[in-house]
Amino acid sequence: MISPIEQRIVDLLELGNKQAISLLYENYADALFGVIKKVLSDDDLAQDALQETFIKVWKKAKTYDPSKAKLFTWLYRIAYNTAIDKVRSQTNKDSKEIQIDISNVYKLTSESINQDVLDIKEHLKTLDEKYQIVLNALFFEGMTQQEASEELDIPLGTIKSRLKIGLRELKKIYDPK
Repeated sequence: MISPIEQRIVDLLELGNKQAISLLYENYADALFGVIKKVLSDDDLAQDALQETFIKVWKKAKTYDPSKAKLFTWLYRIAYNTAIDKVRSQTNKDSKEIQIDISNVYKLTSESINQDVLDIKEHLKTLDEKYQIVLNALFFEGMTQQEASEELDIPLGTIKSRLKIGLRELKKIYDPK
């Protein structure tokens, strides 16, 4: 049996009423924070994950189906997955930190630099903007495909397609056969 407050929240979510987020926060924030804290030990990261959880809940509100799962179960899954994504993101970030003492960046000679690559940003400007945005995010801002999807608010499949098409278009410039 669904509680009256839960039914009210579900109804507001279906309507896209922002009051649903306030009620969700009031009634579920502590429990969801507990779920997140089991995955993330850092309080600041956990708070970020909680905030991201509520953003995802709002964006996915229309996809909630009460016949498939209770509201808390749905919220729990979103919170847990967000926390896991934070762990992965943090692990990824930590592994990407530059180690200056073992870097060979300063040891490059002009002969070791591929001159054809230096003008890639100029050639990138010749592509449609939708491909430029994705390629910039992935190659010049160092985002993963998942991070670019979230940051640019573009579905992951679209990111992958635009990457493939953008690279194919660049290949035509660099390797016209």
